[in-house]
Formats: sequence, C-alpha cells, structure tokens
Amino acid sequence: MKVLTDPRHTAPEGGTAPAPAPHLDAAKLFRDHAQFVASFVVRLGTRREEVDDIVQEVFLVAHRRGGFIPGAARPTTWLAEIAIRVSSAARRRQRRSREDPDVQTVAGALATSRGPGEQAETAEALRRVQEALDVLDEAKRAVFILFELEGESCESIAAGLGIPVGTVYSRLHKARKLFMEVHSRLVGAGPKQSTGPEGRKANSLMVTQ
Repeated sequence: MKVLTDPRHTAPEGGTAPAPAPHLDAAKLFRDHAQFVASFVVRLGTRREEVDDIVQEVFLVAHRRGGFIPGAARPTTWLAEIAIRVSSAARRRQRRSREDPDVQTVAGALATSRGPGEQAETAEALRRVQEALDVLDEAKRAVFILFELEGESCESIAAGLGIPVGTVYSRLHKARKLFMEVHSRLVGAGPKQSTGPEGRKANSLMVTQ
C-alpha cells in the first residue's frame, strides 16, 4: 500500500477549491446513503436483526441535527460519526451473545451479476475480511472501513468524526498492520492454501493504491 503517495492522505494543493455541496436534509440523505449506513454498521459488528433499527435511528439523529451542512466532512463521513454513536449505544443497551454479521447480505449486494460460484467466493472473502475487522477496536475499525473500504480521504474522515487528521493517520496505520496480520493468517488457514484468487478477491474489497 503506497501510503505516502495516496492522494486521499493530503488535501489538494493550489487551484480553485471545489464548490461546496448543497445542504442535504434527512430524506435526501436516506435516499442517497441508507445502503452505505447499513453496510457500515454491519462492518462495525451490528447484528443482522438490529440493522434496520440502527439505520432508522441514524437518520432520525440526522434529522434532529438539521441534516448535513457542507463543510470539510462528506455526507458519508458525517453519517458514519452518527452511526458509530448509535451502534455503541445499542451495544450498551443490549449485552447479548453476538452473532456473525450478515456477510451474505453484503456479498449479495456486491454480486448481483455474478454466478453462484463467484458469489460463494465473494461471501467467503467477505467473511474473512469481517473476521479480521472484528479484531480491531471500534475507533480503529471505523477509520479503516472509511478509508480502505469506502474510499474516503483522511481529511474528510477527520472532519466527520471530529478528530485531528493526525489521529486518523495513526489509527489507520495501526489498523492496517493488525488487519493484514490477522487476514493473512485467516487466508492461510482457509480451505484453499493459496493466496492467489482468494487473496486477490479479499484485497479487491479494500480501496488501496
């Protein structure tokens, strides 16, 4: 991963700043980003039967906050901060035995045009990605998901989560190291003792440069 050359690590230099995005109310946010929020909370570890309630609460909070107002954050990173808080509160309310996240649902969304064999491989790769994500604490996992899986910039993540960009860099570095260590072990321990197609498939689920 070419960390130092990834353009998402640095703000654009020179030139004219892009025009600010328009204000987005909760209804528009839901139409555009409900699937993002659902996928994000699943990757955070939300149980399948709780996803709809969590998503609904996230957009209720967005409505109470008056919608998204353009700034350094993007709508997705702004919603991610709300989703982290809502998910954490839900886990505190319900300390129950945790089931595996619904990786089949995520795989299905990514594989609508693929055959059964490819869908099975995608689901298996996603399961390993999720197992590796589960090793990360919530703070590191959120930054890793937003940068590697959702393609957000470090500046947008920092603005959305309300943390210094240096903290984003630090969490991302530590999360990447731990994730790759765990994921490599999972791939090596899988039914296919090869880092060929399966390893490439798992890596393709991450946005890397």
